[in-house]
Amino acid sequence: MKLNELRDNPGARKSRMRVGRGASSGKGKTAGRGVKGQTSRSGVSIKGFEGGQMPLHMRLPKRGFNVPNPKKLNAVNLGRLQVAVDAGKLAKGATVSAGSLVEAGVIRRELDGVRILAKGELTEKLDFEVAGMSQAAQDAVAKLGGKVSILTPPKEDSEDKPKKAKKATEPKAEAPEEEAPADEAPVEKAAAEEAEDASADDASEE
Repeated sequence: MKLNELRDNPGARKSRMRVGRGASSGKGKTAGRGVKGQTSRSGVSIKGFEGGQMPLHMRLPKRGFNVPNPKKLNAVNLGRLQVAVDAGKLAKGATVSAGSLVEAGVIRRELDGVRILAKGELTEKLDFEVAGMSQAAQDAVAKLGGKVSILTPPKEDSEDKPKKAKKATEPKAEAPEEEAPADEAPVEKAAAEEAEDASADDASEE
């Protein structure tokens, strides 16, 4: 057996169907698309369309949610750190951070930080200042006497934010009572006196 005699097993590679190459090929003219209709045209995508009724992907319930501002973290295993220590790229007993890992060539860029995972074996004592670490990895580091510091992003204090001053609701001023004009007051008195005189005359006639 020579290299130029190597072949795949019969049937391992199947040649693709070449359509539109004449009637004798079996896939000429309509090329397997049938006669007329929407699906015989190009640019048609009706996958999941069920004729107008509610399609399956909309009938099923939603579940879970997407994190609106996810963090991009570099995942680094303990075994990879041990390889870097053995190669002399990381010093024994050094503090491992995103910056030191970039300098050592373990990761390309810092992104939003580093998360340490427990795959592999770490035999050297190392201290960590990282954005995250699995519990198994923390236990492995603690056994070797290393320290773990989980960096938390600074939170904006609500006290620092300028508070919007609420508008003080002033009580509505009561409308002053309208006083009758001086000219109208005597007219009203005269009308009242006339009414009294008329009632007195009626009583005397009775």
